[in-house]
Amino acid sequence: MKKNKWSLLLAALLLVSTFLTACGGGSDKSSGKGSKDSEQVLRLMNADQIPTMDSSLATDTFAFQFLGESMEGLYRLGKDGKIEDGIATEHKVSADGLTWTFKLREDAKWSNGDPVTAHDFVYAWRRAVDPATGSEYGPYMMGGVIKNATAVNKGEVPVEQLGVRAEDDYTLVVELENPTPYFESLTTFGTYLPLNQKFVEAQGDKYATSTETLLFNGPFTLEKWTSTSNKWELVKNKNYWDKDSVKLDKITFVVVKDPQAGVDLYDKGQVDRAGLSSDLVDMYSSNDDFITIPQANVFYLKLNQVRNGEKTPLANVNIRKAIMMAVDKEAGVNEILNNGSIAANGLIPKDFVKVPGKDKDFRAASGDLAVYNKEEAKKYWEQGLKELGVTSVSLEFLGDDGENAKVFNEYVANQLKTNLPGLEITIKNVPFEQRLDLDTAEDYDIQFSGWGPDYLDPYTFLSLWVTDGPNNHMGYSNPEYDKLLQDAQTTLANDQDKRYEAMLQAEKILLEDAAIAPIYQRSLALLSSPKVHNIIANQVGADYEWKWAYIK
Repeated sequence: MKKNKWSLLLAALLLVSTFLTACGGGSDKSSGKGSKDSEQVLRLMNADQIPTMDSSLATDTFAFQFLGESMEGLYRLGKDGKIEDGIATEHKVSADGLTWTFKLREDAKWSNGDPVTAHDFVYAWRRAVDPATGSEYGPYMMGGVIKNATAVNKGEVPVEQLGVRAEDDYTLVVELENPTPYFESLTTFGTYLPLNQKFVEAQGDKYATSTETLLFNGPFTLEKWTSTSNKWELVKNKNYWDKDSVKLDKITFVVVKDPQAGVDLYDKGQVDRAGLSSDLVDMYSSNDDFITIPQANVFYLKLNQVRNGEKTPLANVNIRKAIMMAVDKEAGVNEILNNGSIAANGLIPKDFVKVPGKDKDFRAASGDLAVYNKEEAKKYWEQGLKELGVTSVSLEFLGDDGENAKVFNEYVANQLKTNLPGLEITIKNVPFEQRLDLDTAEDYDIQFSGWGPDYLDPYTFLSLWVTDGPNNHMGYSNPEYDKLLQDAQTTLANDQDKRYEAMLQAEKILLEDAAIAPIYQRSLALLSSPKVHNIIANQVGADYEWKWAYIK
């Protein structure tokens, strides 16, 4: 997202999204909660506003979540991560793995009645990498994958040379830069959604700023929304080709940042799901409606080495190593989060992917690369201060302003100040969208951030930190790291054993450099009405799938 993602994104995927809904069920002995049996209306909370609904500009978990429900690409994710038909009904891959030909259904329509065609994909994908668009995710998701995507984004060749074309209205041909085993999974992601060129261009700068300036081709339409809305709805799309599979008539959303306020709404029967902070977990863990959902989202500290054109103290590797080792992560997940999250001692999450040929989880194969050790942290800190010629350092800590986020930010900052004598931390909690803007501008020192995988491959995490990458935004650069990742996508693309060895080595380099400081792998704790069924929690891309959900 992200999400993150779903993502994406994590989009993109961030701490405030703890209070997004998730799947689950169980018996409900506390009668009266949830929607009425006769209604197919799901009532949910969102942790913040949706920053954008422009699929070319989306970078965060919220945008990709609602794009995923109101739009549809070539394929979409179903139960257990199975790829389900979307606008595509089938595809063929050439023997060399470089040409993918998709046959599109002829009954898919936009919400204004226009047919969804191969030309809509060509336009959208070109727009995503066109430098004039200013997309972050276009070059990130398509660069090195679709032929000429990077060259187009750099302005070296015209957008017409991007490796995608409409052979006819319902045949899409895609040429890849290199064989990409996970390309089918990529096509489920928000950046690869189609766009109706005539409509987008008619809206101009107003496109995707409100319900009235959007078109939809997915299970739901987004209603009563603007970019500043604190309430909105997803309504069943009557023009959707598979509308018979959509049981919900409507999903309502309200922005709630305070977990106690969310639980109060749940107890009053005004919402069907409520995320729980650690103190609320203690109160509700024995409730029949209590569930936990493990996720592949990893949260970490971004350590910005260059701010406003000048090196920060974090440009010193020993200062970074000290910070990476100075946070008691076990205490953080057990005492502060208390929701089933686990300490992260690496970037790639546990139980995400297995190393080919070894039948071993990537995390287990790579081992613990970023462990808590306050004694070692202090040694690195003292060495770093000596190299900088100072006795103290002042740093700004950027984080989200949700209640649960603020509590955890305070915990991490306190750990750093306590275990690293001479470190002064100023916490700056801001709304989600503002934090994204500050990240893009590299206007921070330490940032609490996170990532949800966009597709089922370690590259979705590791590619974040390539030199000058669109998600790097912290001045990190290591030529050896870059070379390993380049090889993983090119010369080693058809040799999965060597490809994974390269990615294992890259993760070790990243954490030997202490480029980031992994903190935890997220799990969600929440109250869920047993009347809600069949919401799918995705491991990659958008966090959740509501297409097949229903109330009973």
